[in-house]
Amino acid sequence: MSMYTRIPAQPIPQYRAKGAAGQDEGDGDGSMQVHLDPNMKIGNAKVFAVYGKGGIGKSTTSSNLSVAFSKLGKRVLQIGCDPKHDSTFTLTKCMIPTVIDVLETVNFHTEELRPEDYMFEGYNGVMCVEAGGPPAGTGCGGYVVGQTVKLMKEHHLLDETDVVVFDVLGDVVCGGFAAPLQYAERALIVTANDFDSIFAMNRIVAAIQAKSKNYRVRLGGVIANRSRATDEIDRFNAAIGLKRMAHVPDLDCIRVSRLKKKTLFEMDPSEDVERAQAEYLQLAKAMWDGSEPLEAKPMKDRDIFEFLGFN
Repeated sequence: MSMYTRIPAQPIPQYRAKGAAGQDEGDGDGSMQVHLDPNMKIGNAKVFAVYGKGGIGKSTTSSNLSVAFSKLGKRVLQIGCDPKHDSTFTLTKCMIPTVIDVLETVNFHTEELRPEDYMFEGYNGVMCVEAGGPPAGTGCGGYVVGQTVKLMKEHHLLDETDVVVFDVLGDVVCGGFAAPLQYAERALIVTANDFDSIFAMNRIVAAIQAKSKNYRVRLGGVIANRSRATDEIDRFNAAIGLKRMAHVPDLDCIRVSRLKKKTLFEMDPSEDVERAQAEYLQLAKAMWDGSEPLEAKPMKDRDIFEFLGFN
């Protein structure tokens, strides 16, 4: 029997959408995202959610950003929201058990779990949690993210946390994509200087703006990643009202750090390593100090197709 076939003790939250009479019952027009408990807040921590198309480097960005916050003396928690559960391995040097895995072992009776069953300390004291998720096509990732936050609240793990970083999966239509927006203060978008990444960023902006109608989350800015230049990113940002907060070039030391299961802050010193470290440190400081919310206006798909590239 599959480990995901057991029924949780709590009922799965209902999906919400526009009612027949047109009243707003959801998180954006026609939303069918899983609706989490509106009273489930994450204490006094500053909460950031990191977004971007699949494979753009969100986990690398999140992990190095978490370390940068810790280097500033902050108590940091990173939550991986992708069922692949590979967000934190450079911090912990292993694939840690997911929340959904450990809940299954106790038949979803949360009172039988201890914090050390699912939360692990990574490099420089960064605490790490992987939400996990059901196999593809079999369940809602948003429910898993909600259960993860609920479990940590029950164990008072968020009471002494300064910063929470959600590393979010790249699927814009998934509940696992939307759920962190119900907790985050600022959403950051990781992108490269190419058509596909910026096209995806535009759709992510639309999703975040839809959530911001009913939640406190706002756009914080853009992280240019794996790109020598940022001309197309900057041109797009200027057109819709975004701002670039950091630029991490396509440095080979970043690729090597992943292969070595290390963050950039554990790599041997070099000009490139120190350059990347400095970029993450300035980004962490800027985010901690606070950024003005951005009111970007995403383009229609056809418009951005015409806007980007060459004729």
